[in-house]
Amino acid sequence: MSDLQTDIEDFFRTWKSEGAIEIDTLRQSGSNRQYLRVRHEGRGYIATYNPQNIAENNAFIEFTRHFQSKQLPVPEILHNDLEKTMYLQTDLGDVSLFEIMKAEGFSDHVFNLFKKSLSQLARLQIEGGINLDYRHCIATKSFDKQAIYSDLLYFLYYFVRALDLPYDKNLLLNDFDLLSSYLMQEDQQYFMHRDCQSRNLMVNDDRVYFIDYQGGMQGALQYDVASMLWQARAAMPYDWRDKLLSYYFEQANMLLKNTLDIESFMDSYDGFVLIRMLQTLGAYGFRGLFERKPHFISSIPFALKNLKWFLENKKIPIRLPELHKVLRCIVTDEMVAKFEIQKAGSETPLVVHVRSFSYKKGIPADESENGGGFVFDCRGILNPGRLTAYKSLTGRDKDVREFLLHKTEMPTYLQHVFGIVDISVKDYIKRGFSSLTVSFGCTGGQHRSVYAADRMSEHLQEKFNVKTITEHVEQDSKNWINTPGA
Repeated sequence: MSDLQTDIEDFFRTWKSEGAIEIDTLRQSGSNRQYLRVRHEGRGYIATYNPQNIAENNAFIEFTRHFQSKQLPVPEILHNDLEKTMYLQTDLGDVSLFEIMKAEGFSDHVFNLFKKSLSQLARLQIEGGINLDYRHCIATKSFDKQAIYSDLLYFLYYFVRALDLPYDKNLLLNDFDLLSSYLMQEDQQYFMHRDCQSRNLMVNDDRVYFIDYQGGMQGALQYDVASMLWQARAAMPYDWRDKLLSYYFEQANMLLKNTLDIESFMDSYDGFVLIRMLQTLGAYGFRGLFERKPHFISSIPFALKNLKWFLENKKIPIRLPELHKVLRCIVTDEMVAKFEIQKAGSETPLVVHVRSFSYKKGIPADESENGGGFVFDCRGILNPGRLTAYKSLTGRDKDVREFLLHKTEMPTYLQHVFGIVDISVKDYIKRGFSSLTVSFGCTGGQHRSVYAADRMSEHLQEKFNVKTITEHVEQDSKNWINTPGA
């Protein structure tokens, strides 16, 4: 068991001291929070570990308890430590609305799930906002002019400047100020989830539940609806967006006893769509172009296509000439193509051979036709083999994986390695090459190199849909062949 799992077990025992438990680490998202599933006496619980950001934990815990008191569709907080570095919540399963949509397409079932989500969103915003203590907000209590302006600067610094696009700074900042002032005209008294999109809606027994609202604040109704209906990766049909927006308005207006003005609501809505799209591009720029996280880089083309359609088909009733000039530059076909990833098709001949080996026995020969390839040295990563608990295990065993993931620099190391190898894979697919070799070495070819090789194969399979053959030279002679679609 890893040190993190031991900490979570000790924490869990302060809540339930008896009974056997089993702990699995869940895949980390874009944040620094660590999620683990704890199984105890036939029930599952989700443990969150986040000692770096107590304010974020506190916001989620306090918001959740408030929403629970109003019987809103959120998980239940069951237990937390005194410092609020970790907490337990009910387990809503692993299936998000986004995953159902990807599996089923734009089916009637998916449409109805979106209707359920929007109906519950109106409740979360309106009922949930009543008597909510906004002092628990992480940074700012409301989505005021300063917060809107900050989102626009986020887009400017992490996306526009990263692409080295030409613009007049003073004119662009004037447009930012005008757009911020325009959006502030809308009523700001409701709870704003801040990241309301289909990945943050869990579906359990055909009921929807909201998660990840720790960044929430007081704001306008339109922002969260825009977030859900204009989520870049979802690529929702445009006629769905119009129908679902009308449905949401009906639900919200009913809760507000028919006091909403539809014309005013719809006029402001397009402005909130625009600010949400620009904030998203800022986030993709920061996480992708600066932190080099592949998922965020690969999301950029979806966001740009979303924005291009918006610019061609929607209008907000204020002039923003310099902003529109910048936006037209970033939605060109050339810019979209710059970030699009060419995935391998069934006719693609490329096979990537990924290997782990021991430096004590030397680097294995590359037997491909073109030779060369990459050899990465993992010996700069802390070696689990030095610890008695891991000596007899390999990089394929759960405890070693947990150790390398949470107690070493392996995630950062692989992030850089992926970026280097991706350049060649992208080029090889385009040029029709048939072979590439990527090798990882460590002292004994048992822990670090094995783990790195497996992660590389998974990464290439997920990002490029390319066939990989994984060989752990020092472990046995078995090859693991990963075929696209298998």
